[in-house]
Amino acid sequence: MLEKTWRWFGRKDKITLDMLRQIGVEGIVTALHDVPNGEVWTLEDILDLKHYIESFGLRWSVVESLPVCESIKYGGPDRDELIEKYKISLANLGRAGVRTVCYNFMPVLDWARTDLAHPNGDGTSSLFFSHAEFAYFDCVILKRSGAEQDYSAETLEKVEEMKQTFTPQDERRLVDNIIVKTQGFVNGNIKEDDEKPVEIFRSLLSLYDGITPDQLRENMKYFLTAIMPVCDEWDIRMCVHPDDPPLQILGLPRIVTCDADIDWLMKAVPNPHNGLTFCSGSLSAGAHNNVTALARRYAHRTWFVHLRSTDVFPNGDFKEASHLAGRADIIELCRIFRAINPDLPMRVDHAPLMLGDDKMGYNAGYSFHGRMLALGQVEGVMAVVDREYIEET
Repeated sequence: MLEKTWRWFGRKDKITLDMLRQIGVEGIVTALHDVPNGEVWTLEDILDLKHYIESFGLRWSVVESLPVCESIKYGGPDRDELIEKYKISLANLGRAGVRTVCYNFMPVLDWARTDLAHPNGDGTSSLFFSHAEFAYFDCVILKRSGAEQDYSAETLEKVEEMKQTFTPQDERRLVDNIIVKTQGFVNGNIKEDDEKPVEIFRSLLSLYDGITPDQLRENMKYFLTAIMPVCDEWDIRMCVHPDDPPLQILGLPRIVTCDADIDWLMKAVPNPHNGLTFCSGSLSAGAHNNVTALARRYAHRTWFVHLRSTDVFPNGDFKEASHLAGRADIIELCRIFRAINPDLPMRVDHAPLMLGDDKMGYNAGYSFHGRMLALGQVEGVMAVVDREYIEET
């Protein structure tokens, strides 16, 4: 049966390891969140956190994430120095016995939503992405040069309508949702106490001026090729997270969005330690992706699974769906991954706010009650799939 894991944000997380032990979590997905991006993770700090997790009868199953600095992504003058530090951190993780590392290669923005509490009919709320609101942020608030060329006439018409009704509070909400609240709690580029987040964001975007998707691909290949010897030595599985959403946004190159992208990455660095975090939520948010087909094709290079699902609307907007509904077909995904690797670590992902979650100050997308419900749903699915597999074999 797939290993039941949970993303935990360290000792400061309002959700404690004792709570997680009580709801059936087996493995912890976490990181050294207090270490600045680009600095070495020392063996001492890694072991301290690992032993703390183990004191609750749990294990540190996956690192999420060991961040890849922007300079490595766009190929800055200090990238080799930063890669060397990254290799030291990887080796220290290997020495400590923590050998699965989730990371992403998304420029500037980790993941994007426009509404962090979109109301559902049952009284819960979910994360939501509106193309029109995102275009408003891009064209009106950010004022990115040439942004209008990236949107349809219908979307731009909606932006014009929003200009007539949006208040400064509405604009601040969009800024918070898109570039602050979804970023700052995971060693992001922008912190919640930054006074001028839009200005900071513009400066970060400028670092990628002239960087094409092909150049970003080559920079990713350069990075992975450099670290593979360390991964080979310590048996560390690198698991890239797909771009979220799997779309071209803000004029940035995005290179992990679809079958062709994943195929290129697996072939560019064929070492089996170069693998995939199969995030069914991120992939399902793109109507162009057949999620179950992707799972069948890449299960043999998948070392970590994020199980969640989305509903995608005709205009491309999407929201987080129940873990038993939406485009991802989590039941079939569990069958696919169970057959390939029954010990694969799996965690439920973005879940609804419910039963007072909205008042607890949890990190965006990472409620307690919502994820607990999702874990129960997925655990039931896994139990049935496990029985099916045993009976068939």
